[in-house]
Amino acid sequence: MENYGRKERVPVAEYTIEHILPQNDDLSEEWKAALGADWQRVQETWLHTLGNLTLTGYNSEYSDHPFAQKRDKEGGFKDSPLKLNEGLGHLQNWDEAQIKERAVRLAKLAQSVWLAPKLPDKKLADYKKKKIQAQFYTIEDHPKLSATSKMRPIFDAFRKEVLELDPVVTEEFLKLYVAYKAETNFVDVEPQTARLRLTLNMAFHEIDDPRKICKNVAHLGAWGNGEVSVGLSSLDELPYIMGLVRQSFEKQMGNGESA
Repeated sequence: MENYGRKERVPVAEYTIEHILPQNDDLSEEWKAALGADWQRVQETWLHTLGNLTLTGYNSEYSDHPFAQKRDKEGGFKDSPLKLNEGLGHLQNWDEAQIKERAVRLAKLAQSVWLAPKLPDKKLADYKKKKIQAQFYTIEDHPKLSATSKMRPIFDAFRKEVLELDPVVTEEFLKLYVAYKAETNFVDVEPQTARLRLTLNMAFHEIDDPRKICKNVAHLGAWGNGEVSVGLSSLDELPYIMGLVRQSFEKQMGNGESA
């Protein structure tokens, strides 16, 4: 504020903040008289507010002296070249009314110094945070698991087996697959027309698969989490598939280190 509009700038870092009405709880009788009978409230309310603050190089000399002394002494407000002290040298008293009046004046100045941007509504819209609405999916969002689909009975049997592995297991329908979680996903199901494509959250070398039906998808990319992919297309395959799923679940729960 001090240097606003100045070409010959003031080195404000060399000055300190001055409380015109002092911070001392034990105010002098002169100050109490100037503030009136309600001096304690005035001090508590206005002490650290804009109207009572200024800059000075004479902080130690000002001390807690009465306003008239701060105003008239050598280097006082009357002699100050600082813009923030303009008008203080002409005042007879420093009280609540003067603090409030100066605060209004400085606040108006502040509105010129720190202008709010004026942008068209269309431009402002670019800066406004766009609310991202969380999307929740259900089985109805998966057409390949519709009540009349070929894969629905197989999926229903599979989900029943998985959810019965442990009470901690939860099911979450996502946009492209269904996740089954304990601590995190241990098997993900991508519904397809002729099968359920399962992804087990394990490294491929960890899976015990005597029938060799699992595929390594570590470098292929797939929906779901993990390197092991296997298909489930009939209820006859379910017992063996669940043996594979159980390995992923037990590894996550800390029981499958030797698998």
